[in-house]
Amino acid sequence: MIDLHTHTNCSDGTDSPAQLVNKAINEGFSLIALTDHDTTSGWEPAKVALRANLSLALGAEISCLTTDGISVHMLGLLFDGAHTEMQIMLENTRDGRIPRALKIIELLNAGGFKISMDDVESVKPEGATLGRPHIADALVKNGVVSSRDEAFAELLHNNSPYYVSHLAPTPEDAISMIRKAGGVAVIAHPFASLRGNVLSVADFMPLKKAGLNGIEVNHRDHNNDERIALAKIADELDLVITGASDYHGTGKLNSLGENLTSQAQWERLESEADQRRVITA
Repeated sequence: MIDLHTHTNCSDGTDSPAQLVNKAINEGFSLIALTDHDTTSGWEPAKVALRANLSLALGAEISCLTTDGISVHMLGLLFDGAHTEMQIMLENTRDGRIPRALKIIELLNAGGFKISMDDVESVKPEGATLGRPHIADALVKNGVVSSRDEAFAELLHNNSPYYVSHLAPTPEDAISMIRKAGGVAVIAHPFASLRGNVLSVADFMPLKKAGLNGIEVNHRDHNNDERIALAKIADELDLVITGASDYHGTGKLNSLGENLTSQAQWERLESEADQRRVITA
């Protein structure tokens, strides 16, 4: 089994990298990709925990914004973690999350929902990439909502009056950097309309020209029609088709391995990196 999209408490998941690795081993996975938001800080502890027959594809989920303000997430896999320009881009994206969070908190307070940055920091694991899920957890802690899912459904979704966009690379720039660092780029849940505005079919050709390698077709936030449409785009543009869980531990309902990538599609995707970087025990 191959799952190419997972998160740990180095961003907005709840499992540590070691816990994620152990879970994947215990459930019989052959390979998982570690793709925390805008950070590679979980790579080393995940490698230390690796054992048995599990392989790791290390990466990151990069927060992007199109020129017309649509939020896009780009999975970068198998890139060189020591690539200086890539790490600078990730750091700049992380830094942009702080003023964004402060503005969201300000808007929530103005709307009558009491929360502070201290509340958010109190529920965020030390060193984790700051994100809306941590604001959601603070809202739960303060009794404003009962769960992270409720926080997103009611207050933190992309069309909410409390939503704030952030400074981020364009999808094309992120793809270019991933490829420059030797990795492969897969666009994550691109038709997840419940999250807000999404790309159109016409938007995929420029991404292909920028070096996009694949599309995450099979994801819980895509309905059947959206999966069929994305598979057609992937076929027409000769892109790899992936499936993944977007696992966040107890932070989301997503179960590890609820969507998978086929061995053949993975082998093609891996072959498009500039060198083999899969980690084995």
